[in-house]
Amino acid sequence: MPKSGVGLFVGRFQPFHNGHLAAVKYALKHVDYLYIVVGSAQRSHERDNPFTAGERIMMIKAALNEAGVDARRWMLIPINDAQSHSVWTATLRSTVPRFDIVYSNDSLTIRLLKEEGIKVTPIPYLNRSEYSATNIRARILERKDWKTLVPPAVERMVRELDGVGRVRSMITKDTEAA
Repeated sequence: MPKSGVGLFVGRFQPFHNGHLAAVKYALKHVDYLYIVVGSAQRSHERDNPFTAGERIMMIKAALNEAGVDARRWMLIPINDAQSHSVWTATLRSTVPRFDIVYSNDSLTIRLLKEEGIKVTPIPYLNRSEYSATNIRARILERKDWKTLVPPAVERMVRELDGVGRVRSMITKDTEAA
């Protein structure tokens, strides 16, 4: 299939993992350029969102560079959550330059964008039960191996940011508050 057009890939990337890396590579096989939207950009230091948008951007950039993904073919764009879904799609359209197709497996994202007349296509999962940020955060909490599920650059950054300690402290705080 020849590459053409501009794609968009949305995620929270908490943290960016090998499944995300595979999705970016898949999308770039089909489009000339890819906007990678870092969603929930205003959220951090929470159980499900331990990393800041800036930290996630640094992780993604380091992982893509390490994997040899041509930096001239992608751009990272942080976007905050919106109070309503219709506002989010409007924010997406007004924040991200023109795009032709969105790559997503998230059912809500697919519905919202299709309702706006935006073409959405699924991405083949890479062992979804293993490669999910929820699973990685759970493995960190449970002191199980998680490092093999993320690109080496992300593992180094999580370590440098004391991400393991942060994830564990968020879970502890949430448990104490309940």
